[in-house]
Amino acid sequence: MAAYSPSVVGVLILCLLSILLAIHSGSSKGRAGALSGPVLPADDDNLLYRIDRVHMNTVEALPPFIVPAILAMMVGVSAFTLAALVWVYVAIRLIHVAVYLGGGKAAKGGSIRTILYVLGALVTVILIATTAVAAIPLGT
Repeated sequence: MAAYSPSVVGVLILCLLSILLAIHSGSSKGRAGALSGPVLPADDDNLLYRIDRVHMNTVEALPPFIVPAILAMMVGVSAFTLAALVWVYVAIRLIHVAVYLGGGKAAKGGSIRTILYVLGALVTVILIATTAVAAIPLGT
């Protein structure tokens, strides 16, 4: 299992990112006197909305990536391959957070944020396919 240590650390960073964004979102709402729940106006120019939305994006993206990552370890996907996929995904998520929280044109849909979403989804699909292939016994 030690071979998977880099992947485990990457998965834990993704989980920690979700928790840190939850704290940031909650404390930002509290300081602004906003209620918990959705932020209005739902506009990318609204920093409070972007903070809440980037947290929710992170939470939504977590299970579809984490579950196959754990399964990949269980079925024996190459430790190097898994670590590469995990760390590319971590980088994509961190860049997404920075871009969205930074605001401006890059934070609006249809731009770099969309490209990052698609790249993250592609890495997740590759992880799922790699895990599925490793899970299927050949020659039996």
